[in-house]
Amino acid sequence: MTRHSSKNPCKFPPGTIITGKWHRQQYVLLKELGTGANGTVYLVKGRQGHAALKMSPDSVTITSEANVLKAFAKVQGSVLGPSLIEVDDWAIKGHTIPFYVMEYIEGPDLLSFIKVKGPSWAGIMMIQLLDDLDKLHEKGWIFGDLKPENLIVAGPPPRIRCIDVGGTTMEGRAIKEFTEFFDRGYWGMGTRKAEPSYDLFAAAMVMINMHYPARFAKNGSGYRQLTDCIEAKSGLVPYGNVLAKALKGEYSSARNMRTDMMAVLNAPARTESRQKRRSAKRHAPAPLPVHSRSTGKRQGKKSGSFFETSAIVLLTAILYAAYMYGYLL
Repeated sequence: MTRHSSKNPCKFPPGTIITGKWHRQQYVLLKELGTGANGTVYLVKGRQGHAALKMSPDSVTITSEANVLKAFAKVQGSVLGPSLIEVDDWAIKGHTIPFYVMEYIEGPDLLSFIKVKGPSWAGIMMIQLLDDLDKLHEKGWIFGDLKPENLIVAGPPPRIRCIDVGGTTMEGRAIKEFTEFFDRGYWGMGTRKAEPSYDLFAAAMVMINMHYPARFAKNGSGYRQLTDCIEAKSGLVPYGNVLAKALKGEYSSARNMRTDMMAVLNAPARTESRQKRRSAKRHAPAPLPVHSRSTGKRQGKKSGSFFETSAIVLLTAILYAAYMYGYLL
């Protein structure tokens, strides 16, 4: 027998079978994944395996979020959000509950991932996020409610994915969903207009949250408080200028912020490469004296110099690649 709560019309026990009114696909509810003001998400099993199903008494919510997922699918190369499987209605006891089914993304949430892997992964995850945000913004969408709870790290290899698109808004409109800690309006640093800089402020706050898992409330000057927090964490200090620009809304695009993040992330590799080259020069053997001025020997010297230079360049490239590989593991 199917039972549901009168307080939450979308609350059903595991084992409940949902049959679509129009497409006639059946889904068995396995467990609840999350619930909020706009509906409830369940892990379900259907004909094609596991999936996530969101139902809501508000058909506008279901239609709007399904349209966002369709828009995500058009963002070439982006895997930020789950893929949409289908949209349907469920007729039960004289009333109808709209729902949509999407890809089930499995993995730890972003903060849990960072807790296990360490804060050195924060920059890598941020670069992935900014890459996807840039593609999303190009299509005229703003993510809106950007926070670690909505971000899952799937893989391997580790890849950041989103599990909730309820706050995604068309550029130029008012942000419809937000969480105070990641909202620039709360910190007194901008409006709630849906524009790229809104998402980039939230991205900076996600970076801060990765180093401050216990979020804090605003206390006095928002900007001064946040920059003090950045300066107090060694893992955030190298990104201080990038985060400050994002907090102040000085980036025109996620691509520009990503470029600056990449420069910070790659700085240790460049420094190590320069140090290795200087060390190699200091320990290089002195060149042998040249006793002949014949054309043949000059050509041999040029040829040897060419191969030596090539070898150094190749060695440097190998060392840099090895460093980055070890950094990502």
